[in-house]
Amino acid sequence: MMYWVRHVTAYSYADPVDLSSHLLHLKPRALPGQRVIQARIRALPAPDHVTETHDHFGNAATRLFIARPHMHFEVHAEALVEVDLPTPPPAETTLPWEEVARLAVEGTGDCALAAEFSFGSAHAPVLAAATEFARPSFPPGRPILAALVDLNNRIMREFTFQAGVTSISTPVAEVLRIRRGVCQDFTHLMLSALRGLGLPARYVSGYIRTRPPPGQERRRGADQSHAWVGAWIGPDHGWVDLDPTNSLIVKEEHVVLAHGRDFQDISPVRGVILGGGQHRLSVSVDLEPEGGN
Repeated sequence: MMYWVRHVTAYSYADPVDLSSHLLHLKPRALPGQRVIQARIRALPAPDHVTETHDHFGNAATRLFIARPHMHFEVHAEALVEVDLPTPPPAETTLPWEEVARLAVEGTGDCALAAEFSFGSAHAPVLAAATEFARPSFPPGRPILAALVDLNNRIMREFTFQAGVTSISTPVAEVLRIRRGVCQDFTHLMLSALRGLGLPARYVSGYIRTRPPPGQERRRGADQSHAWVGAWIGPDHGWVDLDPTNSLIVKEEHVVLAHGRDFQDISPVRGVILGGGQHRLSVSVDLEPEGGN
């Protein structure tokens, strides 16, 4: 599937911003099964300095510096991406989950690289309550992918998607208590649970295609920034992405932006400003198949 991705972030400030520095993770990541044909970022006002680089996790990162007063800041990101992610192996053919955890601790090469994602982080700490929530999905000897799919499904069944009841700083423990939240909450919960079992799991930021209700026109800007979990299932098969918000294995209706330990590592737009006072933020996302089909 070929997609056009268009993401617009706009800030309006109550007072002038004298200067600002921003870090953007807005260029989709090249991956096996995801080919970035073109990607560009345009900022208003035009920045005085732009640096294109890669971060610690290998994500494309753009640094902007604006050295003159401004009342508004906009970032327009556009990319053409071809998505055809590999089909995961049959769940019963994957390693027992305990073996995957052991390899992450004792292995070398790719195993050691995956192990970086088995430790707690600011938004997805190792939390005993999250680990206990996951345990029914991980009985002794169960194949890792079967266990992951079961946990993925349970989060969708047992939690309610509801915007406005949490923020990005809401702790995993609170999400477990209220059983409500949005994609970032469910992703952080699943990461915390898997890391508590010694399993490498990473935060994946990106987009998911939304479809209009039957008989209604597709609305511009109605698609979403999204988040889900990348889980390592061993050296033979590598990483598999699972979306606990929608109870599915990621295949062709998601576009990956970046990988990190949690949201904090790969926020699409973050930065430091001098001045500005109160601000208003608006975000518009379109994930549209090339040709509009």
